[in-house]
Amino acid sequence: MLWLIFAVAVVALLALDLGVFHRRAHEIKFREALGWSAAWFTAAFLFMWVVYFWRGPEQAVAFLAGYLVEWSLSADNVFVFLMIFSYFRVPSLYQHKVLFWGIVGAVVMRAFMITAGVVLIHAFHWIVYLFGAFLIFTGVHVAFQRDQEIHPERNPVFKLVRRMFPMTKRYHGPQFFLRRRGGWIATPLLLVLAVIESTDVVFAVDSVPAVLAITTDPFIVFTSNIFAILGLRSLYFVLAGVMPLFHYLRYGLAVILAFVGAKMMLSDVAPVPTPVALGVVALALLVSIALSLLRPRPGALASPAPPTSGGEGPERERGRGSFE
Repeated sequence: MLWLIFAVAVVALLALDLGVFHRRAHEIKFREALGWSAAWFTAAFLFMWVVYFWRGPEQAVAFLAGYLVEWSLSADNVFVFLMIFSYFRVPSLYQHKVLFWGIVGAVVMRAFMITAGVVLIHAFHWIVYLFGAFLIFTGVHVAFQRDQEIHPERNPVFKLVRRMFPMTKRYHGPQFFLRRRGGWIATPLLLVLAVIESTDVVFAVDSVPAVLAITTDPFIVFTSNIFAILGLRSLYFVLAGVMPLFHYLRYGLAVILAFVGAKMMLSDVAPVPTPVALGVVALALLVSIALSLLRPRPGALASPAPPTSGGEGPERERGRGSFE
């Protein structure tokens, strides 16, 4: 019954999102994005209470902890999406549609990866140590990595889509395909969507094991993941312009990844209660955000904001995302 309630809620929310509130392409302003972020957070919070009354407080706390872990990792991904949209000069009018279909694809991909992860853990218990070590390694890497750079032209999916589909040189509204001369031709927006989808696969490699460290209940892992992903679009439009302010966030994420990795590795020796895990995750997030605001980095807002023009988008120079 809970699976059915969740499925109906997700389909209904997505249908309202794209079919009613965002039926026409428009630029998402900060206030609108903030309202949608609050709406998605409220939906997740209400669903947590459904879990509480249906399956008890322990599962509800696990859902909230998983949601916070996934949400925090998603917040870090906002900067990557910003760089992708800036690289391809995607007009802000069409960014919401790309993220919408990217998230639909992410839901399917997460369902597959979560199922595989749960099956592997139950079939081969020793794999929890492998996941735990991987999360600790990833946490250390995040803490010491320098500013991220992206090179979409090196992405294998980028090259595959370019080979598979004939493509226009310019954007044609929010369309992924056009009908020309009795056949179909792709627009660069399809290429952007493919890069976004492939990037989410990389994100999931970290986030799915991180939530599995909180609980291996498939329902809790999947629903907490999906609710965080559903709010990612509005979170992007809220944080895109101010993301450079939160320069200590990656250290909070590093602590979270290392902690859940250690929790996973110690699960047979000294299991960490879920409420304690929830407290550590929330504290790491709050401290990293507070430090970022109290000790701002000079020139933090100097980074380019996402394009806001409603035009068709200029061609890129060859070798810099050209669509020729």
